[in-house]
Amino acid sequence: MPSKETGRIRAAATRATHLRQLHRGPNPLVLPNAWDVMSALIVAAEGAAAVATTSGGVSWSRGRPDGQHLEAEEAVDAVDAITKAVDLPVTADIEGGYGRAPQVLASTVENVVLAGAAGINLEDAPGDGAALLEPRTQAERIAAARAAAQACGVDLVINARTDVFLAGGSSAPLDEVLARSEAYAQAGADCLFVPGLLDLDAIAELVRRSPLPVNIMAGPGAPPVAELAEAGVRRISVGTALAQTAYSSVLRSARELLGAGTYSSLEAELSYAALNGLAQPAHPRRQEDHA
Repeated sequence: MPSKETGRIRAAATRATHLRQLHRGPNPLVLPNAWDVMSALIVAAEGAAAVATTSGGVSWSRGRPDGQHLEAEEAVDAVDAITKAVDLPVTADIEGGYGRAPQVLASTVENVVLAGAAGINLEDAPGDGAALLEPRTQAERIAAARAAAQACGVDLVINARTDVFLAGGSSAPLDEVLARSEAYAQAGADCLFVPGLLDLDAIAELVRRSPLPVNIMAGPGAPPVAELAEAGVRRISVGTALAQTAYSSVLRSARELLGAGTYSSLEAELSYAALNGLAQPAHPRRQEDHA
């Protein structure tokens, strides 16, 4: 393996160990999801302990819809750029792994690890509105992801996402989530991610009964972080919410500029100098370039 790749692997392994420890601290791991280098730098500057990507934000930044319409290479490129820019563990949203077959998923995981990821989100929704993968099928895929990461020498943190509550149609969704949690834990998952679950009592019950630490996707309408922490949630993320907020700001400003022709919505909280100060040149100019 080239020395450059060896260095990235060592860094990913160290960061994966750190990310795993963050799930065991006295407080839940709170992750404002990023989608590009600047959003990751802002999140890091505000004190985040780790950076999580959002597939929706990454997809939208490339003009694609969310829901597994990215190419695997695009997802890996986003992770690669972010891990090079921040000195924090990065957990990558790889959706369903960009292929149902375990060997395709294993290839995606290997490439994400080589790009410096310390963790992944892996979902059991195949995309395009198809039914969720059967628990046994998804467990085999989780095992393949674990094996691929281990072959690279990284104890990757696998956040197993189940879309039972988002998909609907289950007469006993909490029981189905718990059954999947058991299967995913046995396959090597480290956490259970349950977007769409916002009822605090149900969350507390899931925390009590799940063999895996629970990750909840929060946002408007969700219980505050303090209440989720009291219920025992170990990881809290916000999915596409930050990206939606950013693009909504573009919409408001463009609408005002092209409509009223005024500029009040262009009054930025982050100044040009602040953003420029966060950004780092990829190739610092040589001293003689300044002469």
